[in-house]
Amino acid sequence: MKLKLTIALLALSTVAFAQSDPQVVGSFPAMTGPVPEPWRIIQFDTNIPATTYQIRVWDDVPAVEATADSSMALLARAVEVDLKATPVLCWRWRVDDVVKNADMNTKAGDDYAARVYVAFKLPADKIGFGLGFKLQFARNLYGDHVPDAALNYVWDNKNAVGHRQFNAYTDRTQMIVQRSGIAQTGAWVSERVDVLSDVTKAYGSDQATISLLALASDTDNTHSKARAGFADLHFVSHDTPCLFPNV
Repeated sequence: MKLKLTIALLALSTVAFAQSDPQVVGSFPAMTGPVPEPWRIIQFDTNIPATTYQIRVWDDVPAVEATADSSMALLARAVEVDLKATPVLCWRWRVDDVVKNADMNTKAGDDYAARVYVAFKLPADKIGFGLGFKLQFARNLYGDHVPDAALNYVWDNKNAVGHRQFNAYTDRTQMIVQRSGIAQTGAWVSERVDVLSDVTKAYGSDQATISLLALASDTDNTHSKARAGFADLHFVSHDTPCLFPNV
């Protein structure tokens, strides 16, 4: 189930960032082969085939290629980023096509050609008894590293850019449509999102701290195929432009 997206801190090493300088978290070598550490492929349900990931140079962009075939797995790394200093996440991505049968309103349709996933820890005053109970129950089932909250920036098939709603499986993950439809498929697209603003809007706290960053191409529910690329992930301050090479 898609609650698997909320437990990806397991067995990941943490890399800490606290400066206001740009913080690079996903710069990939110009080569072909497996994705190097600290990135790791996380498969949560061995009954579901894993999305595959490899490094490649794609239209002159060193990137991660994700290939999904009725499959799901995360490519993830644990990080600590000072969102007060560098609240803006930049990246480039591309998809061959959208998942045509996807529907974020239903569990059966909860698939995306590409998604960038950010998990958070919330301050104690934002976790009351009810939420604490729910989180503890989830951690008893899935492990101690279930995050308090998460955002998913997705390339959707039909919802308008900017649309937001909680995930069909859990209200601890908010979906944000960053791109939609086929108009920009087949080419690299650059993104810039204010993660601090988005997590504050979704969960009512500007004190959230990032614990995990992950990438995914996800087609296990709709039993479809997708291919996506991800490149140049980094955090910058509000007044710093994104640092995309050769753009």
